[in-house]
Amino acid sequence: MAKIPPGVGPRFPQVVVLFGATGDLAKRKLLPGLYHLATAGFIPQCRVIGVSLDDIDLAGFRQIARRALDQFSTRKVTDADWDAFAHNLDYVPLAAGAPALAAAVAAAEASLGDETRRLHYLSVPPSAALSAVRMLGEAGLVERARIVMEKPFGTDLASAVQLNRQLHEVFSEDQIFRIDHFLGKEPAQNILAFRFANGLFEPIWNRNFIDHVQIDVPETLGLGQRSAFYEQTGAYRDMVVTHLFQILAFMAMEPPTALEPQPISEEKNKVFRSMLPVQPADVVRGQYGGYRQEPGVDPESETETFIAMKCFIDNWRWAGVPFFLRTGKKMAEGQRIISIAFREPPKSMFPPGSGVGAQGPDHLTFDLADASKMSLSFYGKRPGPGMRLDKLSLQFAMHDTGLIGDVLEAYERLILDAMRGDHTLFTTAEGIERLWQVSTPLLENPPPVRLYSPGGWGPKSIHQLVAPHAWRLPFERAWRDPNASGG
Repeated sequence: MAKIPPGVGPRFPQVVVLFGATGDLAKRKLLPGLYHLATAGFIPQCRVIGVSLDDIDLAGFRQIARRALDQFSTRKVTDADWDAFAHNLDYVPLAAGAPALAAAVAAAEASLGDETRRLHYLSVPPSAALSAVRMLGEAGLVERARIVMEKPFGTDLASAVQLNRQLHEVFSEDQIFRIDHFLGKEPAQNILAFRFANGLFEPIWNRNFIDHVQIDVPETLGLGQRSAFYEQTGAYRDMVVTHLFQILAFMAMEPPTALEPQPISEEKNKVFRSMLPVQPADVVRGQYGGYRQEPGVDPESETETFIAMKCFIDNWRWAGVPFFLRTGKKMAEGQRIISIAFREPPKSMFPPGSGVGAQGPDHLTFDLADASKMSLSFYGKRPGPGMRLDKLSLQFAMHDTGLIGDVLEAYERLILDAMRGDHTLFTTAEGIERLWQVSTPLLENPPPVRLYSPGGWGPKSIHQLVAPHAWRLPFERAWRDPNASGG
């Protein structure tokens, strides 16, 4: 087993109280993630107490956890590691109440020694979050604790302010970790390294050299069992406020005074404070054909399953540069890209028909999938007589480095950060309230939804939104396969 670098994991043993422990997210991500962190040595010692509505005993919870690992773990599960992990599991049905939870945590802490810390993970719907917070308060589990909240954080400005106020009645802001798993991905953090560590790109990261930016996260998946939840939420609340705007802040922020949580959070919040309110005229809302027939959906629903929008950051660095955001369900491809289009040269000396300008501006593209990739496109001369230009590209993939096995999954990274008290990749109360504030014009006066066919790229009006530019997806050139011959 690889040696874990110092400072990566928490200093103290951890008691994790996992609300929603039998739910979909816990099975797919949280239990496999905790298993890996514990067995790989990232956490010195760890006890996990599951809490859910299910009236099961400890043996039943262990059975659910083992099935989840077998089905969803991306790493091999050995019997020895499983036995050690299972030994550190406990379970409290929600109906048993705060006294039973307090007793389970006390027993877990007694087994770990004096210096323990608590991590409460609320993998529950927003409607259940505050009751879980109150239960933790009643159980006396606020001290030495950090609490992880899942999105969405409210549904508008008023609900976000109220949610934060009620949270702060039990937990202080520095104890609260509002999770965005997009920022937990290695490529999202690579944007910081790429921007601020490279003399080639740092000087040109502004309106003088960048023409426009696209953040594009289409999904091929439908709603599964989430249609009733989604009907109350929609693509904007589900994806833009909690994910795409957070990525935008990483891409657009000023250099922080230090690569530490507070300076980074402050620079992200400055971006949010500089954002202009989102105008309904700059938004296309879509709904895939057949959505209204989904279970739990109003047959006359106006909930959007797709959104494309243009927004602006009104500060010195980005004044006048449009940021185009797009996301939706049941689309042609599942991608997560940031594409930065550079300004074209002011004058072309190349003859007509040379091809220059025919394939758009040069782009720097980040693929935010778990295995990081990036590409820089540019014009180059085609071999042979005459002056014919083609679009070429330099590409990098994390697979090229041999370090792909060191990549932590997003939830694993964020759980570790929360245990260590590192807020870098989490959202603050101020930030989330400001985003709901700039969203108010859109939420109060949303444009009508337009139908699009499942398996497409959204309503046709998205092309007017981005004109005179073009959407980068679908790509005109596929990512190169590094394993292909000659690749």
